[in-house]
Amino acid sequence: MNLALKIDVDTYRGTRDGVPRLVELLKKHEAGATFLFSLGPDHTGRAIKRIFRKGFLSKVRRTSVVSHYGFGTLLYGTVLPGPDIGGRCADAMRAVQSQGFEVGIHTFDHVRWQDHVEAEDAPWTRREMERARTRFREIFGADARVHGAAGWQMNRHAYRLTQLLGFGYCSDTRGTHPFVPVYEAEIVACPQLPTTLPTLDELIGTDGIDMNNVVEHLLELTRDMPPTGHVFTLHAELEGMKLALLFERLLQGWRDQGYKLVSLGDYFDALPDKNLPRHEVITGSIPGRSGTLAMQGQQFLT
Repeated sequence: MNLALKIDVDTYRGTRDGVPRLVELLKKHEAGATFLFSLGPDHTGRAIKRIFRKGFLSKVRRTSVVSHYGFGTLLYGTVLPGPDIGGRCADAMRAVQSQGFEVGIHTFDHVRWQDHVEAEDAPWTRREMERARTRFREIFGADARVHGAAGWQMNRHAYRLTQLLGFGYCSDTRGTHPFVPVYEAEIVACPQLPTTLPTLDELIGTDGIDMNNVVEHLLELTRDMPPTGHVFTLHAELEGMKLALLFERLLQGWRDQGYKLVSLGDYFDALPDKNLPRHEVITGSIPGRSGTLAMQGQQFLT
């Protein structure tokens, strides 16, 4: 049974320091993965506007944001200019691909996308996605096969563009199994491979879960293998840095449970039936994460 590892790379620091550490761990455990890169400026500091969002402050306290992201990163885009991630880290990104890992698009400007896309129009959305697509092509010499939206934030125009821009599959949503998305009665001919498991930063500090037992909690969730396996999202800034030892324990635990750890591409290619069910895409919330995000809704029976 396959378990796909989806790695969101949000920041300059995560790209520079967290990504190489993750490559090392993955190679050690013979695991595949998909690295989804933020390709434009690091404006992490502008996320301070989320202070008014329900659940944001509690998450900041639980997950020790400063210790994970670094004080300097939290000033990018405000007091300090945001470094151009794709410009400065192109060689590091290409090195990931040369090591045999799948690479794809996370976003151009992470904070800009996550905080604004839900309410934006078609020209804004296309401009942001084209910026990311152009930068990806400049770095890798080819178009990306996979897209995974920052913060699981999407809109109608973004779903349409996943199809129009030629992505083979996307992981923009949370859910339980692969599906063809239907957004406000419109079928989008680009399959979604949703994140099926909670992330470490959603779990730590909630319901009695801490650094000492979070690995065991996640392994309990994956003990019974679903027919289509799992997709787990991790972050270069967390599992690639201070949470690296926890992630390594997860890798070993999943191997012991009998999972094959793969990229999103290998996960998709191995699906026994590509005639995926159609599901509505809805907006909902996830325990341990502030705000709302795109989620797999009810199935449309045909």
